[in-house]
Amino acid sequence: MMQFTDWDILRALLMAARWTIALSLIAFVGGGIIGLILTLLRSSRHLSLDKAIQLYVELFQGTPLLMQLFLCFFGLSLIGIDVGAWTAAILALTLYSSAYFHDIWRGCISALPKGQWEACRTLGLTYFDTMRYVIGPQAAQLAIAPTVGFSVQIVKGTALASIIGFVELTKAGTMLNNATFQPFKVFALVALLYFVICFPLSALARHLEKRHHVRR
Repeated sequence: MMQFTDWDILRALLMAARWTIALSLIAFVGGGIIGLILTLLRSSRHLSLDKAIQLYVELFQGTPLLMQLFLCFFGLSLIGIDVGAWTAAILALTLYSSAYFHDIWRGCISALPKGQWEACRTLGLTYFDTMRYVIGPQAAQLAIAPTVGFSVQIVKGTALASIIGFVELTKAGTMLNNATFQPFKVFALVALLYFVICFPLSALARHLEKRHHVRR
């Protein structure tokens, strides 16, 4: 049986942590782009778009991320689209994140006084000018803290990608545990690495939220 030193275990976990961070960043950026598009479309107050986007958000918020991963990985193959674990994980986490980003940002827009919308219409501003110069900057300030806070959920959500064979931090921990039979040591290190990744994000979100309240 191959012997693993503590450094061997830690090094393997650090290598896997790179993929956890990479997947998180891709899901954050991709989900953010889709979430922003959905927010802009829904804020335009077209009834047909509102219903369709609401259904989209409820679908991804109302079903477990694990099921979404399974559907992306196994379901797409049923219609002739062969995807690997990496692609399926990106797709599922991006769509999942976009639904929550949309809710966060739409809530921040809704928190602004309605009189600002009316004032912009009175001045003859278009919808996009209103969003760009008046509503957008204020909503963005409100959204920074919860957006950073949700990034922690994305990082933790990547752990579920191990179920479909994507080798990130949790999957690497499971494989090392099977090889070393040292579950406490291995998963303690896995937990520590998740903490090292997530704690700065949580602290940043709290700092931004506190600073925003002070400014208000």
